[in-house]
Amino acid sequence: MFKSPPYLLQDASVSRVMTQVCLALVPGIAVYVWLLGPAILIQLAVASLAALLSEALILRLRGKPLALFLSDGSAVVTAWLIALTFPPLAPWWLVVVGTVFAIVVAKHLYGGLGQNPFNPAMIAFAVCIVSFPALMSQWPSQGLHLSLAEQANIVFGLMPRVDALAGATPLDALKTALKLGAESGIDVPALLANQDIYGNFAGRGWEWVAAAYLLGGLWLWLRGVITWQVPVAFIAALTAISTALWVYQPTSFASPFFHLFSGGAMLGAFFIATDPVSGCTTPRGKLVFGAGAGLLAYLIRVFGGYPDGVAFAVLIMNICVPVIDLFCQPPIFGMKDKP
Repeated sequence: MFKSPPYLLQDASVSRVMTQVCLALVPGIAVYVWLLGPAILIQLAVASLAALLSEALILRLRGKPLALFLSDGSAVVTAWLIALTFPPLAPWWLVVVGTVFAIVVAKHLYGGLGQNPFNPAMIAFAVCIVSFPALMSQWPSQGLHLSLAEQANIVFGLMPRVDALAGATPLDALKTALKLGAESGIDVPALLANQDIYGNFAGRGWEWVAAAYLLGGLWLWLRGVITWQVPVAFIAALTAISTALWVYQPTSFASPFFHLFSGGAMLGAFFIATDPVSGCTTPRGKLVFGAGAGLLAYLIRVFGGYPDGVAFAVLIMNICVPVIDLFCQPPIFGMKDKP
């Protein structure tokens, strides 16, 4: 981490950081492809191309040097996060719409890299899930035996979409089943016993994708790309509230393991909430930001209208960043109290 002498930090350019983030996502992508099919590779390519083209267009309109900004990797990271949070069998144009909106509106409308107050990838997710809720809620289950060509035909509209090929996420399925079964006495343990949907302790297949994101996130932390405060606070808050309600009423609330390894919890904790631009900058502020995002993600998941609340939780906390950093500023060196 350090050059010689030890007080000189290693060079950390934007492109170097973005490259390491992409490398940390590779284990999750590999497990994703292995368990859920190669369609995600198509979406990653589509999102990356859309991000680079829209970034080039806006840079040209703004009179900025294309080579300098296109090579920093920030647009590709945004594209990958969008592709990984969108359904892999979604039509290609949906991913393009989300990516272009993220680059043009959520990023460049506020001045470009380093100026955006909101996480661009989560803006894309929020806009598309509000605008196209049906398309954003159809996810494949493990065991979907389709070749790359067949999945590509679905993505590009060359093959009719078959509803049986995709369905709701485990989080959405659990929430819907509990609402429909409230009067018939169906409880969480009985629902989670369905191994075809929920696997060992979370969504079948998705639990291992989340575990791979966890490994990639830990690698980013060991490399010094991210700090520990946001992911630890996010996971701790999500674990605390899910454990409390699970212990209080286990028939109505899922265990903390289910919430940690379902949906976008691990991806959000290590790759989304840790965004240095739209997140807090002070150490205590990062703890508050991560804890608030984890708490809100659970509340939206369980009591809100959307199956996974990570995107909305992060965006809500983005709004609070200036106030959080204002009250969490450390004291000036040599002074006992803050100014």
